[in-house]
Parts: sequence; C-alpha cells; structure tokens
Amino acid sequence: MTASPTSPATPVVAVVGATAAGKTGLSLDLAERLDGEIVNTDAMQVYRGMDVGTAKLPVAERRGIEHHLLDLMEIDEQASVAEFQALARATIAEVQGRGRVPILVGGSALYTRAVLDRFAFPGTDPAVRMRFEARLLEVGAAALHRELAEVDPLAAQQILPSNGRRIVRALEVVELTGRPFSATLPQLEYEVAGAVQIGVRIDRPSLDARIEQRVDLMFEAGFVAEVQGLLARGLADTPTASRAIGYPEVIAHLRGELTEPQARERTVIATRRFARRQDQWFGKDPRITWFDWDAPDLVEAAVARIT
Repeated sequence: MTASPTSPATPVVAVVGATAAGKTGLSLDLAERLDGEIVNTDAMQVYRGMDVGTAKLPVAERRGIEHHLLDLMEIDEQASVAEFQALARATIAEVQGRGRVPILVGGSALYTRAVLDRFAFPGTDPAVRMRFEARLLEVGAAALHRELAEVDPLAAQQILPSNGRRIVRALEVVELTGRPFSATLPQLEYEVAGAVQIGVRIDRPSLDARIEQRVDLMFEAGFVAEVQGLLARGLADTPTASRAIGYPEVIAHLRGELTEPQARERTVIATRRFARRQDQWFGKDPRITWFDWDAPDLVEAAVARIT
C-alpha cells in the first residue's frame, strides 16, 4: 500500500540554505545514511538542457542515489508552483511508499515551502492576466515592480524586480482577491507530516568565495557553449528559463554586449544577491534547525536531528 504524502511513517527532510553553501553534498550524505532519495526543489533544474548554469549534479556524481523532478520540461514551458507542488507531493508519497526517506534539496525557497506547507493557490483571470502582461511589455519589469511596491510592499520585497512573471501574478492576485499577494504565500504550518528542515549556515566571506569559485567552474565547464546551444532552441524568447541567474549575462556576452570576464563578474554579483535573499527568506522560518557548513560532525548532527 502506498503511503500518502502526509504519512508519518518516514520523515521528509528538506535541506535548505543559501546557494553554494553545501546543500547538495549534505543531501547526498543524508541519503546514504538514511536510505533516502533526492527530490529536486530548484525551479530552474526542472528544465532539460539547463545543466551547467543551474549547477545540476551530473549523473556520475549522484553516488547511485535516485534523483527526482529533474529535467521535467522544455525551456519554452512555464513552470507552475501549483503543478510542482502536486508532482513533488506525489513523488514524496511514492518514495515513502517504498520505505525510503525523501530528501528535498534546491535553491528555490518558494518551491520548498509550497511542497511542505499549507499553501492554497488563488484563482486566475485570463483577462486580468493579459492586461498586466501587456503592461509589462509596455513599461518593463522594473517599473511594474515599483507599482507592486505601492500596493503590496511585502510582496515586492520577496520578488526580484526582474521577475516579470511573478510581478504580474502578484498584481493579478491583488486585484482579484482584494488582499495582498503576500497573504497567499505559504503559512508556517506543515502540510506534510514528518517534515524536518535542516539548514546549512555559512559565514558571508566564505559564501562569497564559494560563489565566485562556483561561477568560475561553470564557465570552465562550458557554460557559454550551453547557453549558445539553448539560444538555438529559442532560449531568448522563453518567459522563465531565460531569466535564470547567469543566463542573461551569458546571452549579453554572446551578443557582444559584455566580455566573458564581465559576464562572469555579473553572474557572481547576481548569485550573491540571490543568496542574500535566500538568507532573508529562510531566516524567517523558526522551524529550521541550522548547522555550520564546515562542522566536522555536520552529517551526524543532522541525522540525530532527523531521527
């Protein structure tokens, strides 16, 4: 009999924290110790072909551990949080049903919260959505973000000024519900029973250095060639995939607008900015148990907390 996603028979572990803090390595260690399987919660790793730039773990480095919810979509498709929530909870149920431990890992805080927490999605209205999308094309994401800040400052703080799709959705929800978009975000109450969040804590200088190293390795591993191949598949016209950190910078380089060193540096800056936003998001969740990224007993302490 397959367990439901709220079954307490096995824990559901989420490894959270800033990008480049060491979540991937810890998730693999925990999977080995707990007989677990990895469930991706990174919004951009769901796209096929976006591998180097999203730091998607190569199959050869997965230690033989089953990974779920990677490479689900083509780059011209739009990832929906509601659809991902349903897929992830079904995957959790399937993994639990085999007596194994689901271990969620990824940089998208909203996706992790949507999977674990009570999160009902407000409806949509195509006419309202189209009006705001037209407004986006007319004035640009930054200007529309300023409009959002006037009606829902909290939502504006949580959405990047470049994320036009999320800004449009927030304004649509505000108009349809008469409530702030931020009021529809996940509540700090688990929907998935047995949920345990393990946070990887890292000091800012170490994280900044690790981010710079990661970006250098990405470019050395063929990031520019990856983006070039994706552009041939229409990346520049995609509503979501083209906005993944690093991809706009490499696109600008390929168009002759930036040198490669400039593209690298801007990717580093964007990643560091994103890491700070992750810290802000996760820092508001008191349910997370934090462990130092370089603690010699990190794995043992995390296992003790989970079990």
